[in-house]
Amino acid sequence: MSDPATWLTFAPALALAGAIVNGVFGRWLRAPLHGLLASAVALGAFALSLVAFVALLGREARSVAVPLWDYLRAGDLAVPLGVMIDPLSVTMMLIITGVGSLIHVYSIGYMHDDPGQSRYFALLNLFLAAMSVLVLADSYALMFVGWEGVGVASFLLIGFWYDRTANADAGRKAFIVNRIGDVGLLLAMFLMIGAFGTLTIQEVNAAAVERAFGSELLGLIGVLLLVGAAGKSAQIPLHVWLPDAMAGPTPVSALIHAATMVTAGVYLVARSAPLFAMTPFASAVVAWVGAATALVAALVALAQTDVKKILAWSTISQLGYMFVAVGAGAYWVGIFHVVTHAFFKALLFLGAGSVIHALHGEQDLRRMGGLRRLLPLTHATSLLGVLAIAGLPPLAGFFSKDAILVYTLTSEHLAGYGTTALYGVLLVTAALTAFYMFRWYHGIFGGASRMDAKVEAGVHESPAVMTTPLVVLAAFSAVAGFVGLPAFAFPNAIKGWLQDATLRGLVEVPFAHPSAAVEWTLIAVSVVAALAGLAVGAWVYARRAGAPVRRLADGPLATFARGGMGVDGAYRAVVVGGSEGTADGVAVLDRDVVDRGLLGLGSALTLFARLAAAVQTGFVRTYAFAMFAGAVVLALVLAWTGVRG
Repeated sequence: MSDPATWLTFAPALALAGAIVNGVFGRWLRAPLHGLLASAVALGAFALSLVAFVALLGREARSVAVPLWDYLRAGDLAVPLGVMIDPLSVTMMLIITGVGSLIHVYSIGYMHDDPGQSRYFALLNLFLAAMSVLVLADSYALMFVGWEGVGVASFLLIGFWYDRTANADAGRKAFIVNRIGDVGLLLAMFLMIGAFGTLTIQEVNAAAVERAFGSELLGLIGVLLLVGAAGKSAQIPLHVWLPDAMAGPTPVSALIHAATMVTAGVYLVARSAPLFAMTPFASAVVAWVGAATALVAALVALAQTDVKKILAWSTISQLGYMFVAVGAGAYWVGIFHVVTHAFFKALLFLGAGSVIHALHGEQDLRRMGGLRRLLPLTHATSLLGVLAIAGLPPLAGFFSKDAILVYTLTSEHLAGYGTTALYGVLLVTAALTAFYMFRWYHGIFGGASRMDAKVEAGVHESPAVMTTPLVVLAAFSAVAGFVGLPAFAFPNAIKGWLQDATLRGLVEVPFAHPSAAVEWTLIAVSVVAALAGLAVGAWVYARRAGAPVRRLADGPLATFARGGMGVDGAYRAVVVGGSEGTADGVAVLDRDVVDRGLLGLGSALTLFARLAAAVQTGFVRTYAFAMFAGAVVLALVLAWTGVRG
């Protein structure tokens, strides 16, 4: 591997080695060695990602394939496994390992008193290894290995404090809901084998382009891929696991919700861009699922009172934006928002963790307030994160969100599928986002204190190992958007970097090209929506102390929104209730029909079982005697048969 770009192949192995060392030998290590080891591993993987990034910058052909081995060969079917190093996978690796490293370092301070540190940091490294496999895979087969690895690691991290029933239930819920999505991905893979005879991503994309535009088969594969993506990226109706994932430690929430697991679905669609570009129907389904998710999640976030759950629903909403972008055919824009969102959402989660750490575990927004002067660094960085997610220029969230709005409205790929309506939904969602994020900020840092006096007396800023990652993330939340300046008037670095990596020159996705005046108008509209949301939030919560919405807070609409718009209740009634009803019916059948009915069959079976148990003594000599006796009887029967014959 003389090519420096190929060194990135070792990143998953490095992370896995860290997980093994902490998992096997961690009990003999003392804190903070667990965290230092895990953080060093994550930083090492980040260094390999940087090397690959620099190596690709200096060449014209920005794609390096590293074959590994053949997983399966049967007749005409071959399933080779390898690594694909290109701008898309390298960008994802920079985010996964870069933001992941900051979360590892932050965790050293956040988890310093937890007795399960070795297990915790082993699982963080395992998560990093699985996500690395997912984005580096050159085939859907190897991607599925990372896909499932991320699912297992998330299950273990969400339920990390498994001695509390609610936490264990949250981990199981995430695992089960994601398995539903996995069925869609598996079915899509089976169809690929039948249609194209391969699971190698580049070969599938090339073969898809050779098919008829709008092919029903491609549409079906695209919709099934969306099912898989919806599970991992928490899109309606498979979004219900993500708010409950807050049961895990706060750094886990940042890792899952910002840089890793939830972006896997967006990555899957972007990696399969040529296939989706050939089927507008599947692309429209992706876009409309994303738009519905963005709006519904924003409405639900309005009614939440847990500081982490507000951010969780915000993540679901922002993921909806990404799905609209890739559905519209602007694949690079979707990944651009993945990048900016990773910075400001990790910043917000870690800021929330700093607050929770200072308040000794308190997460209720109604028991906070006035923390601006007590947590000055956490306050300043969190405020920047709020303004970034609201979409104010020149912060990172503005550039990626504005690009999504523009490309959605001008997409000719979705002509006839309601691009104007999609744009309207996203614009309303942008205003709602700014509103509920101001509520989050003011509820924690503004106004008068609503804390218990004893808790308030002990509040102090988090240690440097926690605040340093906040400062770094705040810096990137401020400047990362400049790589994606509006292309109609400024140089845009990320578009050229990602465009070829997604579409591969196999197919083009058409967009209208409005005049510069229209482009500036759309930018202004985006900024006005953000400012309007912040202004209304400031009037309601800072100026009027929440009085305009106080009556609504305990009303039926707020209760409905607080419960996730009834989706969880529907699952409980139909799926859980149906399963429990079936189990009760089987129990009645077993007890009243089999045991007590059918001419006493249950009693007869019980008697037979007792007789069988009587001869199962556990003594070898008894079994040897039975075998000898059986052999004698068999010999006598054969001899008797021979004499009579």
